[in-house]
Amino acid sequence: MKRNKHRSSKDDGKGQDEPAILETEDMRMPDPDTISLASVTAVTTNVSNKRSKPDIKIEPSAGRPMDFQVSVTVIEARQLVGLNMDPVVCVEIGDDKKYTSMKESTNCPYYNEYFVFDFHVPPDVMFDKILKVSVIHSKNLLRSGTLVGSFKLDVGTIYTQPDHQFFHKWATLCDPEDITAGLKGYVKCDIAVVAKGDTIKTPHKANENDEDDIESNLLLPEDVPAERQWARFYLKIYRAEGLPKMNTSIMANVKKAFIGENKDLVDPYVQVLFAGQKGKTSIQKSSYEPIWNEQIVFTEQFPPLCRRMKLQIRDSDKVNDVAIGTHFIDLRKIANDGDKGFLPTLGPAWVNMYGSTRSYTLMDEYQDLNEGLGEGVSFRARLLISLAVEILDTSSPEVMSSTEVQVEGIPNISDNATGKVEEFFLFGSFLEATMIDRKIGDKPINFEVTIGNYGSELDTPTKPKSKKKKGDGDDEESELIHGSSDEEVDDGGDVTSVSTTPPMKPVITDRNYFHLPYFERKPCIYIYSWWQDQRRRLYNANVLDKMADKLEEGLNDVQEIIKTEKAYPERRLRGVLEELSNSCSTFVSLANNDQNQAGRTKLDKERVKLCMQEVESMGQQAKTMRSQVKKSNVKDRIKLAQNFLHKLRFLSDEPQHSVPDIYIWMISNNKRIAYARVPSKDILYSSVEEECGKDCGKVQTIFFKLPGKKSFGPAGWTVQAKTELYLWLGLNRQRKDYLCGLPNGFEENKAVKGPGVQSSPPISLMYTMKQIFQLRVHMYQARSLFAADSTGLSDPFARIFFSTHSQVTEVLNETLCPTWDQLLVFDHVELYGEAGELRDDPPIIVIEIYDQDTVGKADFMGRTFAKPITKMSDEHYGPPRFPPQLEYYQIYRGNCTAGEMLAAFELLQIGPGGKADLPPIDGPTDIDRGPILPVPIGIRPVLSKYRIEVLFWGLRDLKRVNLAQVDRPRVDIECAGKGVQSSLIQNYKKNPNFSTLVKWFEVDLPENELLHPPLNIRVVDCRAFGRYTLVGSHAVTTLRKFIYRPADKSVNNWSAMEEVVIHTEPEPAVKKIETVVKLDSASDAVVKVDMPDDEKGGKGKKKRKKGEEVEEEELDESMLDWWSKYFASIETLKEAMKAQEAEAEEKEDFESGDGKKKRGKKSKTIPGEAVPEKKKQKIEEFKVYNRELEYEYNQFEDWLHTFNLHRGKCSDDADVDQNAADEDRLIGKFKGSLCIYKVSSDDMSRDMGFDSNMGMFQNIPHNDPINVLVRIYVVRATDLHPADINGKADPYIAIKLGKSEIKDKENYISKQLNPVFGKSFDVEATLPMDSTLTVSIYDWDLVGTDDLIGETKIDLENRFYSKHRATCGISSTYAIHGYNVWRDPLKPSHILAKLCKDGKIDAPQYGPGGRVKVTNRVYTGPTEVEDENGLKKQTDEHLALAVLNHWEDIPRIGCKLVPEHMETRPLLNPDKPGIEQGRIEMWVDMFPKDMSAPGPALDISPRKPKKFELRVIVWNTDEVVLEDDDIFTGEKSSDIFVRGWLKGQQEDKQDTDVHYHSLTGEGNFNWRFIYPFDYLQAEEKIVISKKESMFSWDETEYKIPARLNLQVWDADHFSADDFLGAIELDLNRFPRGAKTAKQCSIEMVTNENEMPMVNIFKQKRIKGWWPFVARDENDELEITGKVEAELQLLTGEEAEKSPVGEGRNEPEPLEKPNRPDTAMLWFLMPLKAIRHLVCNQYKWLAIKLVLALMLLAILGLFLYSMPGYMVKKLLGA
Repeated sequence: MKRNKHRSSKDDGKGQDEPAILETEDMRMPDPDTISLASVTAVTTNVSNKRSKPDIKIEPSAGRPMDFQVSVTVIEARQLVGLNMDPVVCVEIGDDKKYTSMKESTNCPYYNEYFVFDFHVPPDVMFDKILKVSVIHSKNLLRSGTLVGSFKLDVGTIYTQPDHQFFHKWATLCDPEDITAGLKGYVKCDIAVVAKGDTIKTPHKANENDEDDIESNLLLPEDVPAERQWARFYLKIYRAEGLPKMNTSIMANVKKAFIGENKDLVDPYVQVLFAGQKGKTSIQKSSYEPIWNEQIVFTEQFPPLCRRMKLQIRDSDKVNDVAIGTHFIDLRKIANDGDKGFLPTLGPAWVNMYGSTRSYTLMDEYQDLNEGLGEGVSFRARLLISLAVEILDTSSPEVMSSTEVQVEGIPNISDNATGKVEEFFLFGSFLEATMIDRKIGDKPINFEVTIGNYGSELDTPTKPKSKKKKGDGDDEESELIHGSSDEEVDDGGDVTSVSTTPPMKPVITDRNYFHLPYFERKPCIYIYSWWQDQRRRLYNANVLDKMADKLEEGLNDVQEIIKTEKAYPERRLRGVLEELSNSCSTFVSLANNDQNQAGRTKLDKERVKLCMQEVESMGQQAKTMRSQVKKSNVKDRIKLAQNFLHKLRFLSDEPQHSVPDIYIWMISNNKRIAYARVPSKDILYSSVEEECGKDCGKVQTIFFKLPGKKSFGPAGWTVQAKTELYLWLGLNRQRKDYLCGLPNGFEENKAVKGPGVQSSPPISLMYTMKQIFQLRVHMYQARSLFAADSTGLSDPFARIFFSTHSQVTEVLNETLCPTWDQLLVFDHVELYGEAGELRDDPPIIVIEIYDQDTVGKADFMGRTFAKPITKMSDEHYGPPRFPPQLEYYQIYRGNCTAGEMLAAFELLQIGPGGKADLPPIDGPTDIDRGPILPVPIGIRPVLSKYRIEVLFWGLRDLKRVNLAQVDRPRVDIECAGKGVQSSLIQNYKKNPNFSTLVKWFEVDLPENELLHPPLNIRVVDCRAFGRYTLVGSHAVTTLRKFIYRPADKSVNNWSAMEEVVIHTEPEPAVKKIETVVKLDSASDAVVKVDMPDDEKGGKGKKKRKKGEEVEEEELDESMLDWWSKYFASIETLKEAMKAQEAEAEEKEDFESGDGKKKRGKKSKTIPGEAVPEKKKQKIEEFKVYNRELEYEYNQFEDWLHTFNLHRGKCSDDADVDQNAADEDRLIGKFKGSLCIYKVSSDDMSRDMGFDSNMGMFQNIPHNDPINVLVRIYVVRATDLHPADINGKADPYIAIKLGKSEIKDKENYISKQLNPVFGKSFDVEATLPMDSTLTVSIYDWDLVGTDDLIGETKIDLENRFYSKHRATCGISSTYAIHGYNVWRDPLKPSHILAKLCKDGKIDAPQYGPGGRVKVTNRVYTGPTEVEDENGLKKQTDEHLALAVLNHWEDIPRIGCKLVPEHMETRPLLNPDKPGIEQGRIEMWVDMFPKDMSAPGPALDISPRKPKKFELRVIVWNTDEVVLEDDDIFTGEKSSDIFVRGWLKGQQEDKQDTDVHYHSLTGEGNFNWRFIYPFDYLQAEEKIVISKKESMFSWDETEYKIPARLNLQVWDADHFSADDFLGAIELDLNRFPRGAKTAKQCSIEMVTNENEMPMVNIFKQKRIKGWWPFVARDENDELEITGKVEAELQLLTGEEAEKSPVGEGRNEPEPLEKPNRPDTAMLWFLMPLKAIRHLVCNQYKWLAIKLVLALMLLAILGLFLYSMPGYMVKKLLGA
């Protein structure tokens, strides 16, 4: 099993690796040119196919719970259907519900609220959960509100999206109660699902306008059409059979005991869950073979966003119902959305259900398996179902409008609808049973094989009745429950099945395992069973599976060739592709063969069509791809071939079951111990070779595992038993060849003697031929093993199993990289069968690695398989096959990788001449090691002498060990038995660096770099009395990156080369790429970067939209601040990302094209590198990294490497890589480096100034303590994890560096998950003591302690010492004042001079005319700089900066210098490892204290919003719909008024006065609204601060898009006013008003994209007509009026200077409107007049009068009755 690192690219979201690959032969081949491809293939695949490959992973990964986090941001909703609503959005996943706040009277509310749901469940359960987003109208504490519409999808759909997320997408809302109604609106949201270890990529936010195009940004997966129709899913449930005996109530058992009543104790019904809805059939009382004949109808949008339908047979019970079995229908597998696709369809077909064991117990410990969690361990039942989908025409009147689930009866189905019942025959022979766990005990052991219920002791079904008379009617099988004995002979003289092997006492193999002594007598089983003949389905699946296996093996080979750096990987890949295209054509011809078979369903026909189409096109693509494979593109081509592999695996999975899987149970003393499951298709026989199952008629190695949850974790990793098992399944009439795959040389033993014996199968086989072998196992070494002890190390030894033999290597103490260098010889190994077969296909060897413990049992550390190279006695021991070469084998522990082992295995036949003929074992017998044999000379690697130099720099972040602090640590380095120790650190607290920097040692290492042993780094603490404590260790598994390869001598005379001139100013001749950069959004100016020199003061050109006049604006330098630079840089990042995406897409097109297209000239510049072109750009930028800075610069390990030290046991369920990243085991860090080189006779040429003490580590700074000023800039944080119950957080920054701690608690930001901090902090530090900077975000709480949201850690030391100069970023231009001022205390020229000096090259020479020469490169640039007063000065700084920005081009010493930048770092929380809690945008500057002091920190405090005032004058309305009927005349009229407000400020809404009794819809108002607001120009948002509720502690700041709402109403005096229509204008982009009412149309709202748009922030003043719209009964938009309005925008200052009055008041009053006389009609109608007077004009007066009168009355009554009452009291009456 060669190393096989590759993971499938999408991995189906389950996180298993592929099975690793076993190879028989070492691929040592003659010259590849002379060898044909076929022979390459022959070498790598097995020659005699008598054995199949085992799978190394034993642990099931399905049912284990994992951590998931689903984050949902609800941004806004649009086009909600309904009048004047108060919407709330509800997000629910499963039973968790979260609500947004309520927005008043709006159809397009803006929320921007973030919710997080945490789960700890198995992946399958997680992905089936339904996420539902619904909008509810006017929900409050008292009432639940009415549902407007909802949208649902399952979590799995989100997880399969790129980056596991939907970003800024619009969900479409539908009303489930009324499917005819159409869309109810849209909700814009972000949804992401993160499992542990996934990283969230935050996509670049495109500019708002792109996203406002709702139709092209719907929240749907790529391949789903935007218009989803409603469909009915008809799931027909006919009947079930083979249900297990069960009853959950104890009473029934008691009853049975007393009355002896033997009724069927099961009351089954079927429950179906789909898309969050549940349907049930009726309950069939007391029936093992229930017949329902019912259909369950779901109504759901199609295609549904829920991928699986869950069917469960349940047993109804008074107390609680239990699941009998579960089956999932994956809709993607039963439908095809291609052009010639088909709707989901299935059956009528039987589906098999698997679950817990059939023997009924009251408390079933495997009940989870029946619920569909984990792999079933036994057959439970089969269910006959069919599924059909019908698309609904919602416009037709007879469609039911609700989506309630319905259950209806259906007619019975004919018996042969699912195919003709045939007799199947299953034969099996147990050739070997070894590695039986000793825990099981030594009671006799036997094996039971079952297929469905056939072969089961508990409930053996009989044959179908009609077969008894050998009749021809194919009656459906009836499984009568009757306990037939195992070996019953019936009338036909036919032998019944033998399904169990005879019990046998196990024999001890070694300390851990038993084996069964089968020797030459191998027990057999055989079972007759009857099933519908649906083999064709399985045959097609088998052909596809075999193609996939071959392809996978080929691709792994190619990757192995690349990895081990062998020659010509491209040839092997061509061979693989050729093989694929050939097998594609074979499949097409086979699938064409049979199209007429009983019981073929629609799905069968469609699937065959689909598979043929797909496979045919795949064959074509493979052919074309083969011709394009070159050495340069092998890796890309492998990726494309991986896609073929996924497609084949997907197609081969057959959704309609036929024959159930085979279960083999190991039974000890009548207890079921362990099981193995063999898919029936894998052992199904066909006369056509390709269609045979991959294990049919082959000996396969099967490992038994524990059932259910027992198989999780370490308990399940011990092999319960390993069997060599031969299986054959086919039609009984085809069975003549069923024994031909067995190893030859046996005789059959029959169960009965007498006539007719010929036809009966054997009950055991007697082997007469056996071969004797000697196995030699060369165990050389292992690396990266699992840490099993608390020290973080292990004491490993290996145990090797072959057949019934086992041996162990010696134990090596305290290492994770043991070099055993040991030869183990297994003498006299007996193998049964013919010599030739054994040569080509020997049994596998199992190697297990254990950790020796002084007390107790050894811990299991991993397992791997290998196949030996076999030599027969008549063969010569010599090349090419012998001696075998050492190879790496991947070790697995459960499903996780746990290291690699380097070994070789050979199996040598002992011929007639005995052992004398074998090659001699001539190793040097090692005196020290006693009888242990080392690996012999021809096999062990060839060694050379190497020198390893170690740079000891220091130790960091050491934690306590055994509660004591580390005080005097030392580092020990060891490699291949030799080593060196560092000097002792005398006082770790005072100075954690080493005093002696470099030491070296010499060691013998293999010539082949791939075989280099690991290097171990250990840290020990020297304590009193000469005691040493191990602190932690690190193993450097690959030394390649530390090997020193001397530079080419010819390069050393580079100074003689001619000058290279580099112009850092753009030359006009070159056509530039136009990068458009958005400036400070106050001026929406856009600058093109290709400006010629003379246009220094050039004006920004504005992008022109259709119908816009060109404006030109000056860019005011004084207006610009750091934020202008920030927004410009962010914009560039987005551009770059878009370009990258475009290029990736272009590349894909290019790949799939004919390969001849030349790449277009679309090479976008990467920001930061296009510096020269942006020279004349107005706004300077910095580089924005959307990752950590370390990620871009290889962790700043250019010369100083950080090695993480680990201690403590590894966690059980993690891979090697995950364990390496495990925080809990991390105990500290060692900083240093290694340099490895061959010791050659001529010593290295030493150049001048070579310090021999430093060896290879020249020019390294000293490591004495150094004082540094660290300046931390925190810009903002995004997507923080909510910390408070209200789904928000109150974040503030905390900074910790060494002993300094800053908590910026008083400046917390209330209720924000995307806070803008804009702060800088100065901290003084001393390296190396304070080398780790922690920046945390805490959540402020009024009471209790503040919670940590997340933190990020930065290693300042590596940054400080890095060659990339990460102390202070180099900006792209030099300025001495303004927003782009130079921050570094050293000027560019000083930095350049220092770099040249350190690199030992000549100082830069500045020439006239703006030239500078460094080495052989000449740079040009400007030579003047402007000071604050605008005076120009001469300077070389621009030139020096030009060199620094291109420092990576300088030969020999150049490297990219860190530019001025901002990095984005993920925030992590130790309590939730691996899951991002948000991100933080920041950067760090460092200034050594011994240099000149830096200037003041940049001011990056957030921009304050600017005060504006919007004045809206409503002049007139027209064509407003008429709402009221006149009481007397019946005329239609309306009492019109207009209401308006700015979004988010509903409480400040303003109304005009009422224009009464308008008969034409015309209204005259001349009324002014005034809206003051605060506005952030850069973000185009209004800023509002208000308390969330009366209980809030402080105000919360909201940012809301600037939108003006205007509504028209009809005033009613006694009832509520009627809403007539509304319009919402986005102040940044709204349609220009029409000149007249006639020209004003509904187009202005519905067809915005075509209309000329205006921006009030630019226009300042605009007047025109706009339409009011509302939705009619059919949800169509209609125009309900028009308004003539004037909008004027003033800044706060301007508004103060020229104040105006609201309404028609002073100052600057508007004149009264000239309303027609009809408006005064109310005088003529007294009732109306009184009503008007009382209700409108004197309303308050009337109320006051009534109150005064009541008070007077009370007072009068008091005075009137007081005297009489007092008299009564006084006289005591």
